[in-house]
Amino acid sequence: MLFVALAMSVWPPNVPAQQTETNAQPHSPDGSMWQVVTSGVDTDLRGIDVVAPVRGAAKAELVIWACGSNGVILKSTDSGKTWQQLSIPDGDKLDFRGVRAFGTGSAYVMSAGEGDKSRIYKTTDGGATWKMQFTDTRPAFFLDAIVCDGELKCAALSDPVDGKFLIVRTTDGETWQIAPGDGMSAALKDEGVFAASNSSMILMRGRAGSLYLSFATGGPGGARVFSSPDFGKSWTVTATPLGGAASSGIFSIVRSFDGSVIVGGDYKKPDSTEKTAAYSTDRGATFQLSGTPPSGFRSAVIALNRKMLVAVGPNGSDFSDDGGRTWKRTDAVGLSAAEAIVVGRARDAWAVGPGGVVERLKPGAWSRGRVNIR
Repeated sequence: MLFVALAMSVWPPNVPAQQTETNAQPHSPDGSMWQVVTSGVDTDLRGIDVVAPVRGAAKAELVIWACGSNGVILKSTDSGKTWQQLSIPDGDKLDFRGVRAFGTGSAYVMSAGEGDKSRIYKTTDGGATWKMQFTDTRPAFFLDAIVCDGELKCAALSDPVDGKFLIVRTTDGETWQIAPGDGMSAALKDEGVFAASNSSMILMRGRAGSLYLSFATGGPGGARVFSSPDFGKSWTVTATPLGGAASSGIFSIVRSFDGSVIVGGDYKKPDSTEKTAAYSTDRGATFQLSGTPPSGFRSAVIALNRKMLVAVGPNGSDFSDDGGRTWKRTDAVGLSAAEAIVVGRARDAWAVGPGGVVERLKPGAWSRGRVNIR
């Protein structure tokens, strides 16, 4: 639904990916909670996935995948020290908004756009070749997010088609099918999902191995959260205090234990603090506006633990240490998407944004449960 105006592309047979090293920079300016890891690529990165090291590996390195406009896909297999720029044949006009990865070899990328500009591709050889696994020619089809529970079970979300949001699923990692829409509530007039950071939808394991899906919307009729306890078969819908304009609503949702946090605002008013965040303490049954909101529109939120969160947007980042009730501005670094990961007892966070920038939370920025606030 957001920021996409692309020309149609025709995809020939797969060819080996181009491998080029991007420009590395050691540090961000003093005062930022982030440090630049790489930048200098002509792209607005909006998707990132960080993969923990394989247990018992001789060298414990993170694997990071990122994607964005102009068909750009980036990969690092050494915790961000060096990077490869990968490509999909004739993909330079596609806008990749989501990536889900499984180590160095397998990954999905999702492009956003009207009709067949929205596509799901998969690689199993580290990005050397890619196979298109799903697309749809209907003009209303517009992919916004992709989530996975392992390599075999994944779901992607589209804006409303024939009046209802559409879920596309795979359970074998190869074939994708549109989920039945019988249990899906009708969309409101001009309601949609924002494809800003691949974090408008989440997928979690529930009881007895069930898969819990949840996605967040926006629009003039208000922003809502749709939740499914059975991987998209049945749905409940919860109203939230966000939204109220075509360009406003929920852009990102995160859940930790019984708490849920949503962030967003109006992307046309990046410095406005009105309706930029809300939180839930009852597993998403109800939401309350944050008492002290983030300092502008926020496109992504990540949880460092059950209480501590970081939200990023075009005018900077904010930190909450009380489950999203209040927020404190940390810096003015403009970012689009973020990812948090726990490796052993250590917590790590990464973010991406315009200019092909990939940034990492500075080691000293998060210590003993607190972020250094400016």
